[in-house]
Amino acid sequence: MVESIIEVTGLVKHYPLTQGILFKKQVGAVKAVDGVDFTLNKGETLGIVGESGCGKSTVAKMLVNLEQPTAGSIKYKGEDITKLSGRALKSVRRNIQMVFQDPYTSLNPRMTVGDIIGEPYDIHPEVAPKGDRRRKVQDLLDVVGLNPEYINRYPHQFSGGQRQRIGIARGLALRPEVIVADEPVSALDVSVQAQVINLMDRLQNEFDLSYVFIAHDLSIVRHISDRVGVMYLGRIVEIGRDAEIYDHPTHPYTQALLSAVPVPDPEAREHRERIILAGDVPSPTNIPSGCRFRTRCWKAQERCALEVPALAIPSEFRLTSGPAAHDSACHFAEEKQVVPPEEPPDDLAKGWE
Repeated sequence: MVESIIEVTGLVKHYPLTQGILFKKQVGAVKAVDGVDFTLNKGETLGIVGESGCGKSTVAKMLVNLEQPTAGSIKYKGEDITKLSGRALKSVRRNIQMVFQDPYTSLNPRMTVGDIIGEPYDIHPEVAPKGDRRRKVQDLLDVVGLNPEYINRYPHQFSGGQRQRIGIARGLALRPEVIVADEPVSALDVSVQAQVINLMDRLQNEFDLSYVFIAHDLSIVRHISDRVGVMYLGRIVEIGRDAEIYDHPTHPYTQALLSAVPVPDPEAREHRERIILAGDVPSPTNIPSGCRFRTRCWKAQERCALEVPALAIPSEFRLTSGPAAHDSACHFAEEKQVVPPEEPPDDLAKGWE
C-alpha cells in the first residue's frame, strides 16, 4: 500500500498590493499560488515544472514554512504544519529540509564548510553530541563526493557543482524524510547537472528520502521523477506518472511545453510537432476567468471563459485504464503525442560522476 507523507490541499498564497503611505489600502493581490493540490508518497520523487513565475518556488517555500500560506493546508503525516509554531514546528522542520537554487548565495561566505554543514546540529543538538559533530560533517562530505579534508575551506574555494554538493550535505545533516529541491541544478553547467542529479538519485535510495523536485528543464525532471505536476499561473494543470505526462499529455499547455524540449535524435526531431503559443502569460494580478490558459490556447471556446476546469481525469478517459487516464484541468483534454517516445537512459551521462 502506498503511504503518503505530505498532502497539500487548496494551497493559496496571495501577496497584497497596496497604495498610500500613511493609510495603506489594498487595491489588489499577486496570486502567486492559487489553489494547488497534490500528495507526495513515501520514497518517491514528485517533479513540479512550469514557466518562470508560475508559483513553483513559492510552493517550495511554503512546504518548509518559509512562507505562510494565505489559505489551504499542508499535512505532514496527517498533521497540518501551517498551524504549528514553536517546538512542534521545529520538530517538523527537522524532517523537511530544502536545497536552494543558487549554490553560492545559499551558503554563508564567512563560514567554513564544516560550520555550514554542522549548523543544523546547533539547532537540533539531540541529533549529534558536540564531540561527534566534526566526524559527522566529514562523513557527510564523503557521502556527497567531496574530500573530508575540505572541512575548513570556505564556499568561494569551491566550484558551482561542489557548492551544491555542500548544500545537499547540509540538507542531509538531520537525516530528514523529505527534501524540497528548488531548481537545484539550473545554475550549473550541463555536465555538472548530470553529476548532481545522479548524486541525488543515489542518496534517495541510501537515505530513504522523498523528493519534491522543482525545475523548468523537462528532460531533467523526467530522469529523476516518479510523478510530474505541470504548473501554470499558480495552479497545477496536469499531474501523473512520468510516462503519462511525457508520452501521453492531455493538457494543451503540457503539449506546448514538451514541443519546445530540445530533441537530440535527428530522426525524432523531424517527426515532432512544434506548438507555438500566442500572446504572453497573463499577469498574476489579473488572472483570466474560467480556464487561466484560455488566452493562449488554440482549443479555447466560450465554455473555457465561464467554467474553471477541475483537475481530474477527463470524462472521455474515465472508462479506460490507459496512460491518458490521469488528472488534467482541461474541458477539451485530448491525448497528443508531441515527441516520439524514446527510452530514457539508465543513468544520465553515465561515467561523469
